[in-house]
Amino acid sequence: MTTADLAIAHAINQENVPAVGEETFVDFEHIFGVSSMNLVVEAEGAVRGFCMVLPPGVDYDSPNYLYFCDNYTSFVYLDRVAVTDGWRGRGIGPLLYREVEQRAQADWFTLEVNVKPLNEGSLRFHAREGFVEVSQQETRPGKTVSLMAKRLR
Repeated sequence: MTTADLAIAHAINQENVPAVGEETFVDFEHIFGVSSMNLVVEAEGAVRGFCMVLPPGVDYDSPNYLYFCDNYTSFVYLDRVAVTDGWRGRGIGPLLYREVEQRAQADWFTLEVNVKPLNEGSLRFHAREGFVEVSQQETRPGKTVSLMAKRLR
């Protein structure tokens, strides 16, 4: 992903709320700036999906990210992954995950999935991908996440 892709990636992000966190463009740009991997998948001449991955110790105050900073030393954290409508179910998510796994120089691939409200599809997908729950936390009233990790090395 380059800065030229930010507007479309942000639009895809907003299209996928609440499966991903809603962000202002300024905050989205900040996440882009602190990420170690910003990847896009293009098809038919347009960006159809993206992901943003953070290393440990960057300026990012997500309680989910901070959990992994406090409990792991060698990890990458998938902050967000989203695919535009009409392109979901075509293998873009797994493609992005394979790319992260190939590029990561960390022991763990970490992320979170909503369990309240329940995101059953995402939980099934991540189980198939080899992620296991390491903890849960309530991030605000009515929202609880499953903190998940997959061993890479």
